[in-house]
Amino acid sequence: MGERNQNYFEIRCHCVTFNIMNAVDKGTLLIAEPFLKDENFRRSVVLLCEHDFTGTFGIAINRPTQTAVADLLDGIGNHELKLFDGGPVGKDHVHFLHRLPSHISGGVPIADEIYWGGDLEEAKYAINSGIANENNIRFYLGYSGWGESQLTDEMNEKSWLSIPAAQSLVFHPNCHIVWKDAVKRLGKEFLPIINYPLDPSLN
Repeated sequence: MGERNQNYFEIRCHCVTFNIMNAVDKGTLLIAEPFLKDENFRRSVVLLCEHDFTGTFGIAINRPTQTAVADLLDGIGNHELKLFDGGPVGKDHVHFLHRLPSHISGGVPIADEIYWGGDLEEAKYAINSGIANENNIRFYLGYSGWGESQLTDEMNEKSWLSIPAAQSLVFHPNCHIVWKDAVKRLGKEFLPIINYPLDPSLN
């Protein structure tokens, strides 16, 4: 094993300790480990909205699609608001995250003034009136789900890192660097993994 690979696995072991010490819960951001092979989650960051002994519900926040929200939902005039891929489950349903509780009622508080869902008609009105935009509301098709103990198993397999959710990541102006910026929040000892290639054989 090369020196760089050895360093990676040493970091990986440290990641496991980090995750165990910081229990996963609602309001956690899961950061896919750099060599995760699942195409649904490669270099993804997932916000956990529900987590208990029965399972886990989350939304991938950094996988944009080529579809505008207005093309999928009626009554929205802003055709620049992009739809994101929230995960491989429930592709017949749209979810949204926002930080506009004074304009959109019924949202579930997740963390750091981040809200999940709420009154869709109020959300549409906020968008059409210019109050809501990509800086404070995001729409996602589908979600990311884990059954009982499934996420725990994946954490033990070192598939995920975790940090507390932050508005600056959920509503990041450049979704293409969310994964890298999330890794930076883990600490300087994790910085080397930012530059690892998708294919570990090239590392």
